[in-house]
Amino acid sequence: MRKFTVTVLDTTGIQPYIFGSNRLRENIGASYLVSQATDNWARNALGMLKDQIHQEVYAFDPEKHQPDAKPHIEDDELAAELVYAGGGNTVLLFSDKQYAVQFTQILSKRILEEAQGINLVAVHKEFDWDNQSLYQVVQDLMKNDLDAKKRSRIPSAPLLGLSVTATCRSTQLVAVGMSEKFEDDEPYLISREIQKKLDAVHFANRQLREKLLNTTSEIYNFPLRTDYMGRSEGDSSYVAVIHADGNGMGKRFQEFGKDKSNRDYIIAMRELSHSVNQAGINALKTVIEILVQSIQTDENGKKKVKGYFEIKDNYLPFRPLVYGGDDVTFVCDGRLGLELAAIYLEELEKQPIADADGKPKPIRACAGICVVKTHYPFARAYELSEDLCRNAKRFVKDENKRDFSALDWHLAASGLSGSISEIREREYRVKIPDFQEVASLEMRPISLRKEQDSDWRTWKGFTKVVQHFNEDDNWKGRRNKVIALREVLRQGIDATQKFLKNYQIKDEQLPLFPEFSGQSTDLAKKGWLNGICGYFDAIEAMDFYISLRE
Repeated sequence: MRKFTVTVLDTTGIQPYIFGSNRLRENIGASYLVSQATDNWARNALGMLKDQIHQEVYAFDPEKHQPDAKPHIEDDELAAELVYAGGGNTVLLFSDKQYAVQFTQILSKRILEEAQGINLVAVHKEFDWDNQSLYQVVQDLMKNDLDAKKRSRIPSAPLLGLSVTATCRSTQLVAVGMSEKFEDDEPYLISREIQKKLDAVHFANRQLREKLLNTTSEIYNFPLRTDYMGRSEGDSSYVAVIHADGNGMGKRFQEFGKDKSNRDYIIAMRELSHSVNQAGINALKTVIEILVQSIQTDENGKKKVKGYFEIKDNYLPFRPLVYGGDDVTFVCDGRLGLELAAIYLEELEKQPIADADGKPKPIRACAGICVVKTHYPFARAYELSEDLCRNAKRFVKDENKRDFSALDWHLAASGLSGSISEIREREYRVKIPDFQEVASLEMRPISLRKEQDSDWRTWKGFTKVVQHFNEDDNWKGRRNKVIALREVLRQGIDATQKFLKNYQIKDEQLPLFPEFSGQSTDLAKKGWLNGICGYFDAIEAMDFYISLRE
């Protein structure tokens, strides 16, 4: 009988830790430290444990991707073996519980010293390798013990200073020094937590370049300030915060390891974790390649994205913050937010990973895009992008069809007040005589499905309608008429039909949704279908982006 101890690591409070600052460099450093805490630092902690106890340990090399590489803890008398690190969790096996505790102490000390503000949670459980399922033990630890420990954890109260102190501008904690001067920014008071985040920026940028930039795009850099996202001199500037998350990936991880022997479970989880990580990175690489290809040099030698706006000092108007898996957050110039989010979701679908039945299946995901003014509070923008992503996921579930990717967005021309549901209730719900219940001006969320069926709320349909308003003779160059239509749509079907007749719009109908074979003509003639307006979102987006380019 071989008994081992399973250890599962997780972190809490990650969102406020990463996105709590309005300074992009601090967000970058924070994200890097979080990624290190439960991956590379855990591997390093195993190495330190080996030196202390003078026994062999094994932390497989993720770059080589050898899921069945030896030694194995059950055969080779190891003190510890890393099972996998991915999906937000790290799982390890120890030959003795004392080693598990010692390892946790080593890792905790490093986090306390080098990443103040990250909260590590660890749970341990002994199990019988020969008679118990490692899969089931891990699932029980994650569902029960880990959640219970997170809920029961007593948060530490930081000492806010003795005698005369100054506060950090970002965290309001006790300042320990001044930041280094960065370009035009003056030094400012920083806490120990912010100091460590800023110290990590160089390593984060180097890692990002190594993972995502290829030879065709190596002349470009990732920005360290939102002002370098493509901001045009003298114009209002906007940044898009995009949060994307895979559909049902938690369940997929659970199902993948079921009904396997303990060693086969370890191999399977390493394979799945690696393939999901690579899928996210490959999708981001393609987004960057497409973005780089869109940059053109004009007659004055200025590099412009699609000829619209100039980039600054070879800085790409795009920056991933959280990446390496199905859970991704990136920021970009506000004018690119919707398009880059859609490209990312489409490219992610092209990266099939193994499924529980052994057949490769695509990852489908949902994304929320929040476009706000450049210096809008970042934490608030991220919170809204998460809410929008959840909206898209609910849309997928409500459709009660096969899985598909979807996105939802909000374009904030000024400030924001309330949650997304409150904003939409206030600004996008109207009472019109055509429907008994309150009608919805927005067609969002929308899917990225390409096949022809009865669904008209798709990215392809949305972009075709926007293109029609921009290029069709009835609407091209007639922005005032398009804006007038937006206001008429608020009044319902009768007002819309009168508008089309009075302005002598061809066939007295709006643009058709090309892949919608059901009631496309009916929707085009009325502007509404089943209490949902099909054109308000397209006009709003078109007007918003035109105003940014003027």
